[in-house]
Amino acid sequence: MDALMPNYRRYPVRMVRGQGMYLYDEAERDYLDFTSGIGVTALGHAHPAVTAALSEQAGRLVHCSNLYEIPVQEAVAERLSLLFGGGRAFFCNSGAEANEAALKLARRYQYRRGQPERTEWVALEGGFHGRTFGALSVTPRPAYQEGFVPLVPGARIIDPADPAALDAVGPRTAAVLIEVIQGEGGVRPLDPAFVRALADKARAEGALLMVDEVQTGMGRTGRFFAYEHYGLAPDVVTLAKALANGVPAGAVVARPDVAEAFAPGTHGSTFGGNPLAMAAAQVVIDTVSAPEFLQRVERMGTLLRERLEAVASRVPGGAAVRGRGLMWGLRPHTAGLAEKIVAAALQERLLLTAVGDQTVRFLPPLIVTPSDIETAMERLDRALAKVEG
Repeated sequence: MDALMPNYRRYPVRMVRGQGMYLYDEAERDYLDFTSGIGVTALGHAHPAVTAALSEQAGRLVHCSNLYEIPVQEAVAERLSLLFGGGRAFFCNSGAEANEAALKLARRYQYRRGQPERTEWVALEGGFHGRTFGALSVTPRPAYQEGFVPLVPGARIIDPADPAALDAVGPRTAAVLIEVIQGEGGVRPLDPAFVRALADKARAEGALLMVDEVQTGMGRTGRFFAYEHYGLAPDVVTLAKALANGVPAGAVVARPDVAEAFAPGTHGSTFGGNPLAMAAAQVVIDTVSAPEFLQRVERMGTLLRERLEAVASRVPGGAAVRGRGLMWGLRPHTAGLAEKIVAAALQERLLLTAVGDQTVRFLPPLIVTPSDIETAMERLDRALAKVEG
């Protein structure tokens, strides 16, 4: 461990392989994975179709420069364009990189339309958009920003609970960037009325509406994009995490007129959209966008919510449950319990994470079954007994 930088607090468990819903350590102990690698392995570990696509592509062509046409990249872009309702895609390697590209795209778009004074971005309290300088600038977390100031100027952070905050969107705004469910902010769905009002304000002021779907996209909430639940038609959407089921991949999809702002030479990514990542993405998109798959996500999500609501009363001091689809948060009313629950769950070989305002996050792979949910609840019950004791 001395060879690694100390920027992660790691649990003393050494994972060596995965299969379906489970990870396995060096002693072959199974761990039921309700983190999906923080929302990444939507199809679980070692998914047969993803494995086959990667093996075949690796034997043919792993990487090719974006100076040349890449057929599988074009195929993935066409799929995303169709799901977006008509757009053009830029590929990169992560959520932070996708959001960074979106922030640049917004400024460049406004510049090209003759409004170079539009340099501000409006983002929300509780949001998380990444760790690069631009993405961090619209991520209002003092603990993440400490020691890195000054950040990129132009970020205006507003409170989604304050209707007057909409006044921040004005003639200097290039874009509004939101997550409709704030994952790192405690699995907190935004109020639909606020989201619609913010979208209307952005339209009226000539600002782009950009939705960060890095965690909520790819079928996680029972729709391919979570913004579909809100009736939105964003100008730009960002994706990553589950896009290639663990192979690093990110994407920005934008309306064609907005996408035109990225003329040749204005932005790039050496590894973005390489054949290996796109081969995996093709399988994931085809799988999770199928109507029957999304319907099943909603059914499993309802079951998970019901079981969590039943468990909530057994959390010392009680707890609230919030989320959507297969993205749920269990928020203890007693401060300081979330990390203890996660640690106790690990002892019971159930993998969870603690996020935001002391919330235990449940992000199982989208292939989760009723039996997996019951096993998770049994292990969670034993963990809660340890916490209470």
